[in-house]
Amino acid sequence: MSRKTRIDQEELARLAAEGWTNARLADHFGVTESGILQAKRAAGLSKRMTDHSRALPWTLRRQHSQSGPATNLRNLSAVAQGRHIPADKLNTAVRWASRLVGNGLDIAYDPEQGFHEVPAGADSHIARVLAEARRATEQAQEASGQTR
Repeated sequence: MSRKTRIDQEELARLAAEGWTNARLADHFGVTESGILQAKRAAGLSKRMTDHSRALPWTLRRQHSQSGPATNLRNLSAVAQGRHIPADKLNTAVRWASRLVGNGLDIAYDPEQGFHEVPAGADSHIARVLAEARRATEQAQEASGQTR
């Protein structure tokens, strides 16, 4: 039976901050890359997974998962969760959602039909997703000292 390799979390954090790849870290500590990923999670060094279930509450069919609305909703969701996405992708998603909200529309999903626009109700899904993304963007700008 082999002894379990112990990875020093402080050293792991320091080397990861220096930009070492997982492969290089694995070689250094004598473990697999999977072992490094596990150690990073245990040390709180891994990025948390982005959960898009609030923005995409539907189970999408494969043919709809990469559509414009799905991509825009994922991008807005990522920003709302503090992730950075390229400005052009954010601008596209915000323009799309703003057009819908401005025209009193919402987005709906049907597995047969895909995404489609519907009249917005009092609890507009797209308005909520857009508001969450805008709020997060404004907070990030304030934190970095930028203003609109």
